[in-house]
Amino acid sequence: MPDQSARAAAAVDSRRLWEDLRNLAQLGARADGGVGRLALDENDVKARLWLVEQGRALGCSVRMDAAANVFLRLPGGDENLPPVVTGSHMDSQPAGGAYDGAYGVLAGLAALRAVHEARIATRRPLEVVAWTNEEGVRFSPGTSGSACFVGVRSLEETRALTDGEGISFGEAADACLARLEAQGVPTADFATPMSAFVELHIEQGPVLERAGARAGVVTGIQGVSWFEFTVRGTANHAGTTPRAARRDALEGACALAVALREQARDDADETRFTIGRFRVSPDSVNTIPDEAVFTVDLRDPDQARLDALEATFRDLAAGEWAGCSVEVTRLSRIDPVVFPDAVTGAVAEAAERDLCMEAPRLMSGAFHDAIHLARHCPTGMIFIPCKDGVSHHPAESITPDQAEDGARLLAATLVRLAEVA
Repeated sequence: MPDQSARAAAAVDSRRLWEDLRNLAQLGARADGGVGRLALDENDVKARLWLVEQGRALGCSVRMDAAANVFLRLPGGDENLPPVVTGSHMDSQPAGGAYDGAYGVLAGLAALRAVHEARIATRRPLEVVAWTNEEGVRFSPGTSGSACFVGVRSLEETRALTDGEGISFGEAADACLARLEAQGVPTADFATPMSAFVELHIEQGPVLERAGARAGVVTGIQGVSWFEFTVRGTANHAGTTPRAARRDALEGACALAVALREQARDDADETRFTIGRFRVSPDSVNTIPDEAVFTVDLRDPDQARLDALEATFRDLAAGEWAGCSVEVTRLSRIDPVVFPDAVTGAVAEAAERDLCMEAPRLMSGAFHDAIHLARHCPTGMIFIPCKDGVSHHPAESITPDQAEDGARLLAATLVRLAEVA
């Protein structure tokens, strides 16, 4: 097995991978060098059709499911065994980069090519998947494809999601599926068995670059809770109402926001606290606000600490802030995930033994499709560095050598996992 995994790593065609990345970046290309390819838009559909074409040229069978997830399958020695699967997503932010998600799909394709061209016969089949709507920009919340696949969310509720123009996820998915069906792509059920899932991704942070590391073994993904706080006061004239008579919703919201942020500070700097939206009503320059609404994105790798902070936040919201009342609503919650040793160990061994590469271990601060797949099968992730840790921005950047390192590590890992009994 080590010989086969090393051969797979060496067989990765880095020039072809880089060419694929450049070609895919043209679908949704922006004038500033970035990519705007939203879930199930015309460019995302074209990307799926292109992926099907590439898979078939390689000799893969292809399939889709009702959420428009697309799978490529390279046969194994025993087709009755569940496959080892890799992949990510191809949708982007409106002003995103060319590598977030897309790199993981195309590196998976490069790994399958390497196995095929090196004539490596794996015991288990290998698959590449492109999940639908990971970013959640056009249809919120994100990770729709992987969440439906594992049953975290129902297809019915996902199909009902609408974009800014009133188009539903269901309508967009049906249009995409019709075009795939026209190319002879069959539909399969959700939750098909997998022996393991490995997602390769750019780090979207500065840790690996600062450490001078070529890749990282991801040990898990932080949990995340989203909240909306609504602070209600009384609107009144800005010039005639003295302080003692005010119930200023913005003043209360600001005081509450500071208190929440202070509770989320920790010496180890592991907890992440972000207020991403803040809306004031009636939004008039000379009127005391009667309502202020803001969101909180709270993340932590430790579930007990996340639970404790949630309870603290609710206790704080139960108080009175500048004479105002507060209502708190939890918008979503995803528990932290710790990846099993069986997968992280395979990545670490492939790095050390097949590529002579030092790959430090680190936790993912962003959530990925892998956070849902961890419910379905043994799951892991690989990170490669990206320039200055920048992502979700046209300046997102990796080098051809970094792309090659990640793809070679992925190929070796997949072959190791595909030989597990």
